[in-house]
Amino acid sequence: MMSIRQRREIRATEVSEDFPAQEENVKLENKLPSGCTSRRLWKILSLTIGGTIALCIGLLTSVYLATLHENDLWFSNIKEVEREISFRTECGLYYSYYKQMLQAPTLVQGFRGLIYDNKTESMKTINLLQRMNIYQEVFLSILYRVLPIQKYLEPVYFYIYTLFGLQAIYVTALYITSWLLSGTWLSGLLAAFWYVTNRIDTTRVEFTIPLRENWALPFFAIQIAAITYFLRPNLQPLSERLTLLAIFISTFLFSLTWQFNQFMMLMQALVLFTLDSLDMLPAVKATWLYGIQITSLLLVCILQFFNSMILGSLLISFNLSVFVARKLQKNLKTGSFLNRLGKLLLHLFMVLCLTLFLNNIIKKILNLKSDEHIFKFLKAKFGLGATRDFDANLYLCEEAFGLLPFNTFGRLSDTLLFYAYVFVLSITVTVAFVVAFHNLSDSTSQQSVGKMEKGTVNLKPETAYNLIHTILFGFLALSTMRMKYLWTSHMCVFASFGLCSPEIWELLLKSVHLYNPKRFWPGMMDELSELREFYDPDTVELMNWINSNTPRKAVFAGSMQLLAGVKLCTGRTLTNHPHYEDSSLRERTRAVYQIYAKRAPEEVHALLRSFGTDYVILEDSICYERRHHRGCRLRDLLDIANGHMMDGPGENDPDLKPADHPRFCEEIKRNLPPYVAHFTRVFQNKTFHVYKLSRNK
Repeated sequence: MMSIRQRREIRATEVSEDFPAQEENVKLENKLPSGCTSRRLWKILSLTIGGTIALCIGLLTSVYLATLHENDLWFSNIKEVEREISFRTECGLYYSYYKQMLQAPTLVQGFRGLIYDNKTESMKTINLLQRMNIYQEVFLSILYRVLPIQKYLEPVYFYIYTLFGLQAIYVTALYITSWLLSGTWLSGLLAAFWYVTNRIDTTRVEFTIPLRENWALPFFAIQIAAITYFLRPNLQPLSERLTLLAIFISTFLFSLTWQFNQFMMLMQALVLFTLDSLDMLPAVKATWLYGIQITSLLLVCILQFFNSMILGSLLISFNLSVFVARKLQKNLKTGSFLNRLGKLLLHLFMVLCLTLFLNNIIKKILNLKSDEHIFKFLKAKFGLGATRDFDANLYLCEEAFGLLPFNTFGRLSDTLLFYAYVFVLSITVTVAFVVAFHNLSDSTSQQSVGKMEKGTVNLKPETAYNLIHTILFGFLALSTMRMKYLWTSHMCVFASFGLCSPEIWELLLKSVHLYNPKRFWPGMMDELSELREFYDPDTVELMNWINSNTPRKAVFAGSMQLLAGVKLCTGRTLTNHPHYEDSSLRERTRAVYQIYAKRAPEEVHALLRSFGTDYVILEDSICYERRHHRGCRLRDLLDIANGHMMDGPGENDPDLKPADHPRFCEEIKRNLPPYVAHFTRVFQNKTFHVYKLSRNK
């Protein structure tokens, strides 16, 4: 019989001794071309198309933002001084160092002028490379002086085009993150679309070009994409090392280009800490990420001439405290639910106390007061005490540092982004609570992170990371409007991932007990990844025999389904076929099917010969059918139609009578004289029996 089976290697000892003919089938099977090549080609094609679209979308976004900038300012037509004035507030300050480096007689003198600057603060010489994050201006000025582009591109255009080019990288990274989470580049396309259509709330690069965040956020997006890939289970060692390198480089560049790097990475560290504590993230991978954060900050600290604000950052203190607390609580993830919950609270308290202690000690040793205005601002903002501090109030009075305006949600809802985001967030948060509770309760389980029993609600580590990431940065954006760009861009990623991801829809259907892998396309994806093959050696053998041993004009009788194959493979004439929309054909089929009824051999022979039958094919799968229940088997239907009682235990209608003859398909195999006189067996295998009809009347 025909079957679809899993591909496997067949050993010689597995071949049945009763059917040596199958050895040939095994040999042929092993010679069949593998589907691996087609799968690789399809994967390469998908990556090529998705990657090409990502690059195109990124470039188009870059051109779009540059066009908006030009349209808003007519930048190409205004004077140089007007162009410089357009870089308002701190933007102009940062651009001035780029200009200063270009105007210096040599690169060495320009570099020296930044280290010993006496123009930024009067009567004071400061090291600008230590004080500010302006290495990007230094690098860009060097690049402009080295490249042969001075005759074709003005310095200001080289500067702004670089920033707009980074936006292409930014959008591409968002695209890739959504793609990684959902498994389809369509999700990335939707994320990029939402990023552009919600431009007012996702970026402000077109009118604040030199801002540090416009330099840093593209690298931050790359880092998130790399972390998302890194948290996937079962990565190859080479892929894991390359991903760690990408995370390190992007984290370092992000830290180097923005003064608020430590606070953003502290949020990331809190994400890792939360997931690690709840067993939703491999502890080893969390350790790698903690280490990369510390290493990147220390390297930036060296490049910034041992900036004390970096050394006294909460991030370094927090990460070190996590390492110490881990050593002190080695059995944190064992015990009952209440036991683990108590240990978790103790662990949290220990990390918090150690962080504050280490940070306080470091600041006292370094006599650090550089970031105290930030803590004063936070204290006043969250109502932890009235303050008359000028610096704190200066921030509090700025709209950018106020609460996120409510009309932001109206704009995000106009493009359906906010609705999609809330929908996906509600599902993943619910699942996260379920998974966290399961992990804390099932401490004896040896299941690895990201793997649970089939049918159990689960949340992948990379999904869990992006979930906690979007929640924490959402709270940050709600409290401080200036930070909304960190949240809204990731909102595009998270919402598009949820709408396009089979994981989210699977979780939703599981939660209401409606999940079925065949319900929609996640099942199709499983089928595409499952290598199978057609395997029906008995039918193949039958068709080959018919082609080789019967006349081309021979007439065959049998089941409708099988005869359709006979017609296709051999071209022989049929008594009946599956196109059942004809009354005469239906009568003929009913007559041919008497081969499975309780009829005398003479009657069956006469019926078959009335249609010109030369050969009849009997199938054991019909004669001994067990697929349907009693009353629905083909032989039962024939018995009822013929007024005969059905076989097997069970009730029969009172008007049914016992048959006068045994079942034809069974009795013919006994080779009794009444049957041999009319039918001669000419072919047989495990499934089929072919009989040639005699021509005598």
